[in-house]
Amino acid sequence: MGIIPSQYSPAGCHSASRRACGTRYKDDTDSWPGFFGTQMHLEQRILVTGGAGFLGSFLCERLLAAGANVICVDNFFSGTRGNVEHLLGQKRFELIRHDVTFPLYVEVDQIYNLACPASPIHYQRDPVQTTKTSVHGAINMLGLAKRVKAKILQASTSEIYGDPDIHPQTENYWGHVNPIGPRSCYDEGKRCAETLFFDYRRQDNLPIKVMRIFNTYGPGCIRTMGGWCRTSSFRHCSATTSPFTAMARKPARSAMSRI
Repeated sequence: MGIIPSQYSPAGCHSASRRACGTRYKDDTDSWPGFFGTQMHLEQRILVTGGAGFLGSFLCERLLAAGANVICVDNFFSGTRGNVEHLLGQKRFELIRHDVTFPLYVEVDQIYNLACPASPIHYQRDPVQTTKTSVHGAINMLGLAKRVKAKILQASTSEIYGDPDIHPQTENYWGHVNPIGPRSCYDEGKRCAETLFFDYRRQDNLPIKVMRIFNTYGPGCIRTMGGWCRTSSFRHCSATTSPFTAMARKPARSAMSRI
C-alpha cells in the first residue's frame, strides 16, 4: 500500500520523537483493559502520529506484530518513508502523509502521539513550527480521541525538565526551564502538551497516558558528534518501545511511574 495523501499536507511540519533513555511515564488510569499485548483484539485500529520517525517506526512494527491495524501518520519533516517502507505491503498497515497541526478525521480505538522532531538539528530548523506541532498537534489528537472515544498516549520527553539542578530527576520535580532560549520551542511545547493531556483528563475524563522519554539509539538513529548519537547515556530503541507496551498492558497503580 502506498502513501495516502492527506487533505492537509503543508510543508514544514514535524514527525516522531527520537529522544529516550531511562524511560519514565505517567499513567492516569488504573486499568486499560485490552489496550495492548496478548489481550488486544485483532481488529483494534491504532493511530501512530510521527510513525515514520525513529521510534514511531519501531512502534508500528510492534503494534502490527501484536495483531493491530495501524494507521501511520507523518509528514516526513524528520521521519522518512524508508523507515516504514518494509511495512507498506502489509494489509493491516496504512501510511498517510499529514501535518498534525491540522485536524485529522479517522476512526480509531487508540492513539499514540509521537509527532514532533526531537533532535535539536531538526526542531531548531523551524522553532515556531516545532511549538505548533507539540501544542496544536496535541489539541488535534486530543480532540480526535474525545470525538471517537479513543485512548491516547503522549510521547513526552526528558527535556520538560530543562536544565535540571537535581540528578536524577524525580517525578515530583517540576524542572528548571528557560522559556525563551533556542531550545525552548521543544521544551515548552512538550510541557504545554502534557498540560493539555491532563486538562482533558480532568475536564472530559479522557483516558490518557504520558510517557517521558530520554535518549535512545539504534538502527536509523541520527548520527552526530563523530558518528554517535548525541547523548551521554543510551537505551536501545527496542528497549524504549517496550515501555509503550508495558505501560499499556500492565499499568502502574499511581499517576506517576518509571521504567
